Amino acid sequence: MQNESNPDRRLGRGLTILLAIIVIGLIVYVVHRLDTAPRTDDAYAYADTIAVTPEVSGRIIELAVRDNQAVKQGDVLFRIDPRPFQQTLAKAQATLKALDNEIELTQRSVNAQKLGAQAATANVERARAAAEQANDTLNRMEPLLGKGYVAAEQIDEARTAKRSAQAQLNTAMLDAARATAGVSGVDALVAKREVVRAEIELAKLNLEYATVRAPYDGRVINLKTATGQFAAAGHPIFTLASTDRWYVIANFRETELAQIKPGRAAEVYMLSDPSKRFQGVVESVGYGVFPDDGGGEAAGLPHVPRSINWVRVAQRFPVRILVTKPDQADFRIGASAVAIMMGRTPADSQ
Repeated sequence: MQNESNPDRRLGRGLTILLAIIVIGLIVYVVHRLDTAPRTDDAYAYADTIAVTPEVSGRIIELAVRDNQAVKQGDVLFRIDPRPFQQTLAKAQATLKALDNEIELTQRSVNAQKLGAQAATANVERARAAAEQANDTLNRMEPLLGKGYVAAEQIDEARTAKRSAQAQLNTAMLDAARATAGVSGVDALVAKREVVRAEIELAKLNLEYATVRAPYDGRVINLKTATGQFAAAGHPIFTLASTDRWYVIANFRETELAQIKPGRAAEVYMLSDPSKRFQGVVESVGYGVFPDDGGGEAAGLPHVPRSINWVRVAQRFPVRILVTKPDQADFRIGASAVAIMMGRTPADSQ
């Protein structure tokens, strides 16, 4: 009996040792695999989103989309009542037309004023010439008075003519100064015209803003309004998610980040259909997260909790993976995913 049991015992011991070797080998393989190709199921799908916000306020008269509807770039999303903006534009255009007419009439008046100033200047020259002539006449006659060639009355008349000519010159000079000062211009009206032109361009822009279009291919999310709702400028109506680029945000342990660099290949799959695998490339690695425990600042001083955790849990940092050929039917924002690092890092390949 002992001889028969010894071979069975040796066989059982051999199988135990073999199983132990296999288990150790599997453990070594798994550890090596985790070190060289990290993976995580703490991941989710993500796409760029914007809050669709009107630039102008008004009542929605047309809502051209439904919640979760796919749209193309340039598609109409909704329209705001354009009538107030049309009236503002028409008023500004009418103001510009009236202002142009006023500028034309004012320019005619300015031209007439300039002609009057030129005529007054000519009168000054004529009065100056008459004054000079009267002065010359008096200067010639005064020496002749002592010789008896002219009478005293003639000298008096010449002196009177000189004073009269000088007075006319002074009056002409005042009239010319008044006419020149009265010449106005259209500079103020022209400046006002530029203001009205700016108002017209703004009115056109607001009228264009009354129709809101999709800035890119995407999908409408969280639509909770209807036709007739008043839309306020700067307040979001719904969210538009871009469907051109899909990401997987994978949270990896900080101990694995040394193996993850931008440009490294990755493989992802969604939990909704694990049979479909998608290729991706690491676009960026997170450089900061808010510590839920063990840190923070209060009034500029570090705050460290007094409690001590004997089990140290590695922090996780988000890694953004750009999916190269996503399937629009499988990818939804926030959907659970699994990310696996593939190949080598760029530093390893150099």
